[in-house]
Amino acid sequence: MNVSGFKCIFLARQAGSTDLEFLAHPGPLKPGRLDLERLTSPHCHTQTPRGVAHLAGVLHTFPSSCCDLKYEFNASGELRHIETQGPYVFNYYKNALERNSRRHRALGRLLERYVYALLERVCRLKRVYIPTDASAREPRSCFFMSEEAPTNPTLLVLLQDRGILRAGQWGQRTVIHDGLRHGTQITCIRMAFHWHWDVVVLNPNDNFSDLKLEEERDGLPAPPGPSSPSGVPGAGTPDGSRCLPKRCSGTPEEHTTYIWDHFISKSAARDVAFVCHGYGGLVFVELLSRRRGEVMGKVFAVALVDSGHHVGHQLGRDELLSAWIKQHCREWVTSPKRLDKPAGSVLKADCPTVSAGTEKPGLALSCSLRSIFKFFKTALKAKTVVFSRAPIVTRSSTKRKL
Repeated sequence: MNVSGFKCIFLARQAGSTDLEFLAHPGPLKPGRLDLERLTSPHCHTQTPRGVAHLAGVLHTFPSSCCDLKYEFNASGELRHIETQGPYVFNYYKNALERNSRRHRALGRLLERYVYALLERVCRLKRVYIPTDASAREPRSCFFMSEEAPTNPTLLVLLQDRGILRAGQWGQRTVIHDGLRHGTQITCIRMAFHWHWDVVVLNPNDNFSDLKLEEERDGLPAPPGPSSPSGVPGAGTPDGSRCLPKRCSGTPEEHTTYIWDHFISKSAARDVAFVCHGYGGLVFVELLSRRRGEVMGKVFAVALVDSGHHVGHQLGRDELLSAWIKQHCREWVTSPKRLDKPAGSVLKADCPTVSAGTEKPGLALSCSLRSIFKFFKTALKAKTVVFSRAPIVTRSSTKRKL
């Protein structure tokens, strides 16, 4: 069954000279970072006529039960139905839970591929498959990084929460209900480019290859079986044997450690910053405990947002690492207080904790983003000053001491 047989399409609407107005972030950008015409071209060879550009050539087809799923992102990056212009609703069909669930899962898979397209064609990131020594038929995971990431002295690493979301998303629910500006990592990536930093976008939840999903995408009949209630394909289901774990990416911790060992640690970056959301904070602390010397030497600042880490449980009584976290990390949490007001807890006081300026968990990161980059700028400046003031030992000064 071909693409034209389905109406499951995403549309990217051009508005004047821009494709999604929220992407037009003010400030200088690196040449070639923004190429909106390429986003609207399925094969990156020909330009798309002005008006509505279909990304059906980029996205895979899905089962016919979802053939009436029709959504687009408007010029403000908000998801809207192409006929009613209304927001997304889960209960699209009355008294049809299974049908609505299949429709919702299809939307999630479309979002995954749509955001991947934005990372590659708007942010100009390249997709890197891991493990690097995988055979032709071996399931592989992937992550994204900018072209100059291996050589840029300053690097930003984005580490998302756990769940069904994939690279480029802070939260799938947030993308659906609040739009691309709040739910994706694109604004964060563009702010990094504004400061002439390069970016690594991790994909910690891409842990399994779902054979059932691959058959659905290829138009083959999929065997019956319940979906995973945990958000991990095939986990805890009778049909779990159809899910193949991806080597070196079986868990978020394993995925992050592999990319650190094979890419970040080998890069020319002297100054690395992390933005960690939710479970991503726990993953970073685990990386710190595994690669303490390397991480402490390269990473100058870590922004934690509603982090799931626990220093006491993860590091025990390691005073050196606890002191490093207190000095180099800052956490933003959902709170009724104004942005950057102290919002710490007695139960969790391992690093300075401030308000994200919102009580909505899905908006915590987007609301605190400018404050996060201000924190990065201050931390990088402080590191530079300390390094420049370090005494230089010479033979003459040594002789005077003797």
